[in-house]
Amino acid sequence: MLARHWRAHCGVAVTLLCLVVPMALPLGANAASPLVLTQDRPQVDAWEAITIKADPTYQLSVQDMLSQLPAFEAPAQRGGSLGVHKAAMWLHIPIIAPEAPRTPWVVNIGYSSLQADIYLIGDGKVLKQVSTRQPGQTQMSSRTPAMALDLQAGQAYDVLIRVQATGPLILPITVGEMPYQMHEALREQMLQGLLNGLALCLLMYSLIQWVTQREPLFGFYALVVFGSAGFSLQFFGIGDQFLWPGNLWMSRYAGLAAGLIALAGSFLFLGAALADNPQSRYAHAMRTGAAITAVVCAAVTLGWLSVPIAIAFMSLVGPLPSIISVPAAIARVRQKDPIGATLLAAWIAYGVAAALMVCLVQGWVPANFWTLHSFQLGATVDMLLFLRVMGLRANAMRLKAQEALHERDLMHSLAHSDPLTGLNNRRGLQQALHAALATCSQRSLVAVYLMDLDGFKPVNDSYGHDVGDELLVAVGQRLQASVRQQTDLVARLGGDEFIIMACHLETPQQAEDLGRALLRAFDQPFGLGNLRLKVGLTIGYALAPLDSDDPQGLIRLADAAMYAGKQGGKRSIRRNTGELALAP
Repeated sequence: MLARHWRAHCGVAVTLLCLVVPMALPLGANAASPLVLTQDRPQVDAWEAITIKADPTYQLSVQDMLSQLPAFEAPAQRGGSLGVHKAAMWLHIPIIAPEAPRTPWVVNIGYSSLQADIYLIGDGKVLKQVSTRQPGQTQMSSRTPAMALDLQAGQAYDVLIRVQATGPLILPITVGEMPYQMHEALREQMLQGLLNGLALCLLMYSLIQWVTQREPLFGFYALVVFGSAGFSLQFFGIGDQFLWPGNLWMSRYAGLAAGLIALAGSFLFLGAALADNPQSRYAHAMRTGAAITAVVCAAVTLGWLSVPIAIAFMSLVGPLPSIISVPAAIARVRQKDPIGATLLAAWIAYGVAAALMVCLVQGWVPANFWTLHSFQLGATVDMLLFLRVMGLRANAMRLKAQEALHERDLMHSLAHSDPLTGLNNRRGLQQALHAALATCSQRSLVAVYLMDLDGFKPVNDSYGHDVGDELLVAVGQRLQASVRQQTDLVARLGGDEFIIMACHLETPQQAEDLGRALLRAFDQPFGLGNLRLKVGLTIGYALAPLDSDDPQGLIRLADAAMYAGKQGGKRSIRRNTGELALAP
């Protein structure tokens, strides 16, 4: 259906631009010649022949205007825009078709956010009329106000069009043969399908990410996309034509509400994307702006606030999210953060689109397919750049989480590792031993080997502590190479004392064999630069659960066995079954 009553209110974005640079075009004095419709020009710009007259009372009828046709004047500019008027505007188009039309000619106003009545007049009588504001009159099923003209060859006709809007009167009026007009309509539908289909994909993606990841930034982005897409659907007449035809409430409020939702989403999205601290003054200001916008949106849709006041609010507050965020974005650019540069690019694209729309409203550029859609294309570029911001922000958060995990692992490693050898320290051993004893059994023994180096003190005294430290590192590496990598653990308790925990041993003899293999591993000397140093081991060990099932008890038993070995001649291995006295 044609745009219904109050659809002009949904042109919020354009209204904002017009309030910034308001101007009503002055009227000229010369009327144009009749518009000649010939087959070699399947579509013509009606502004070649348009004259206009204002109706500040909003009460004059078509009969009143027919009697005043000589008073109509040529517009000062013929770019297809009359600016903002506090009056209904009447447009007169004299037409003639010298040849019999092959197909019906159609007069079309390629802008949906206005109220329009179109009249075809012949011999001073109204032959046909359509309206977007009076349900009782004939209407067409089209996206924009249009009417098919039944013309006779060689007969002169007059077309009178009454238009009014809360925002600017952008009037790209053409008269063309129906097949050509249908082609143009299909091109428009294709563009709207592409842009709104893209918006739908972005909306679904952001909602899925928000639900699955519980990341508020995706939810805020969904608000921006939903609001921008909803505004475009109403602004270009898609909503009234397909989604809610005949619904006056939606025609009046859908575009404005969608614009306010997009504004609230912009506050929240930019606040979340640029605020390093959620409790900062910047983040608080952005949340406050979103809350006030949400209240205004609820108030206007519930009828508590008038539409003009809501439009004025939208006009004044619309640029604030970008303006408030510029310092934060510039700071990020200086930090070489791509988020800042991406947002600045988005605002530049938005600014270019807004400037082009201002020029369109003022008639400085012609109202054509591309200039009419400049604002929608700019909003689409904004959405795509915001999507990149969202990806950069998510990646930054992921890297930050990885750094936090790495730092946690590093702190855990420092707390459980020996700083000299990199082996587990006493704390790391205790943690692993507790876990191993919880699953040990008669057929899955755990052995704890406590060992002390034989001959280490003379090396330390003769060559110094640096060589001594190198030797301790080499000892740790040899012990690590001598045990089973998947089941055994090597730790350094301090000084020249080391401890090994061996798990999943089937018999006590297997534990004895492993200990003797450790003794044999030290038969070969250690090569440290030009030095060849030889040290041995004295090992004491205990088995769990045979000798004890307590971590501290096992270590004490192993320590007593190692002490007895030291007293008995060193370079030996002994098991403490509880019979040996504990070392003092």
